[in-house]
Amino acid sequence: MVKRDERKTVDPESLPYRPCVGIMLINKDGLVWAGNRIQEVDTGSPLTWQMPQGGVDKGEEPRDAALRELKEETGVDNAEIIGETSDWLTYDLPPHLIGHALKGKYRGQKQKWYAMRYLGRDEDFDLTADAHQEFSEWAWVPVSELVELIVPFKRGVYEQIVHELGPLAKPL
Repeated sequence: MVKRDERKTVDPESLPYRPCVGIMLINKDGLVWAGNRIQEVDTGSPLTWQMPQGGVDKGEEPRDAALRELKEETGVDNAEIIGETSDWLTYDLPPHLIGHALKGKYRGQKQKWYAMRYLGRDEDFDLTADAHQEFSEWAWVPVSELVELIVPFKRGVYEQIVHELGPLAKPL
């Protein structure tokens, strides 16, 4: 884990946003999947929960990236896309993470978010499915509790996600 006192000085304005996708995975009860993220850098916050998300590979369509990231981070591939944000959403890293988080190459992320209906069983989740494990544990949470679980610098994006995709988080 990189400590805050080992910072490099990087001008955030000189760095691009990382293209990324995110997934609001909704179960049959209308609850949303959240994982407790394994921290690689000190964010300065005890809040480490988030929904699955990850980068878009060069030449990859965002919808395909979302399905790939879901599989890599949760071990499941039995979900269908039921909605998406109308536009890309961005967030900036706080100053102490510039030059460290996101491999030090980005100022933050621009994200396309997808709502997906989960069609499987809880037993299907495997957080160790990929060689690079992202989460230590997971839980189904009400959409109304998502924003308060998230690290503060991502809350603005999560408020937008909940506003736009949250109405899809309802029981079948």
